Amino acid sequence: QVQLVESGGGLVQPGGSLRLSCAASGSDPSINVMSWYRQAPGKQRELVAALTNKGSTYYADSVKVRFTISRDNAKNAVYLQMNRLIPEDTAVYICNAAHFSGGISEYDYWGQGTQVTVSS
Repeated sequence: QVQLVESGGGLVQPGGSLRLSCAASGSDPSINVMSWYRQAPGKQRELVAALTNKGSTYYADSVKVRFTISRDNAKNAVYLQMNRLIPEDTAVYICNAAHFSGGISEYDYWGQGTQVTVSS
């Protein structure tokens, strides 16, 4: 079992930056992809960024260049550095840990999320 706890959200002005953290506790050696999702009011949850255990990354087109996903294995943590934030980035950001096999997520764990609000 893995527990995920996000932190680092808050209110930021357009053009600003935030760094989200996802602290993982527990152990599941089969986890091979860590991701950040977001969900805005009235919208579906969307994948923002993902990082495989081999170092491959994925970014949604809307955040490419502006966001960076990274991890610290020693701290068992995953981060999302968000730069040049825009109001459309306002959402609850949720950490996900998944086991993928054959390109399919067989099971995963979710955090509770942290609110990011971009507004002047």
